[in-house]
Amino acid sequence: MNKLIAEFIGTAVLVLIGCGAAVLGGEHIGQVGIALAFGLAIVAMAYGIGPISGCHINPAVSLGVHLAGRMSLTEMVQYWVAQFAGALVGALILLAIVGSNASLGQNGWGPGYLGEYALQAALLFEIVFTAIFVVVILGSTGEKAAPGFAGLAIGLTLAAIHLVGIQVTGVSVNPARSFGPAVLVGGTALAQLWLFIVAPLVGGALGGLLYRFNILKA
Repeated sequence: MNKLIAEFIGTAVLVLIGCGAAVLGGEHIGQVGIALAFGLAIVAMAYGIGPISGCHINPAVSLGVHLAGRMSLTEMVQYWVAQFAGALVGALILLAIVGSNASLGQNGWGPGYLGEYALQAALLFEIVFTAIFVVVILGSTGEKAAPGFAGLAIGLTLAAIHLVGIQVTGVSVNPARSFGPAVLVGGTALAQLWLFIVAPLVGGALGGLLYRFNILKA
């Protein structure tokens, strides 16, 4: 239960800080600031709850960890429930602060959304960069990784991914992160949510299988 509470809190914090930076401070801090907010939220939670749950706070990461043989299917599903619930609560807190559901940092693509990239670009970005993210996570937390630096490596990677992709999709690489804001905003955000569930899970699976089949092995 401690693990699930940690995943719930961690995912809520990620949504609150990352999406909160985009909604409340985006005009002032810009794309670099938003990217750093997401990355620093991961760093904070990695050291805060990492010793308890491993700080997945991302269903795609939990899937990758499961496929790599590091957690059971039952535990993965339990993590998913905690993560989606945490993301929704984080988005609800942000909504209470903002006072409007017009923008809660929801992901998207196409006409009217940031760089107006096409569906194919959004799909490719989310699959490839989630796979990269999961590879970094599995590598930096492996047996032969440098101890104590995983949180920093993972947080910096997420920040770099945001620097590349904010204009493409707003960057999900995390189904729960997308779920919370989309459910509350509704409309196009909810209609497009399927991509931000499917693509990160495909990317997470690819990253996990690279370790499962010892293609990436120290």
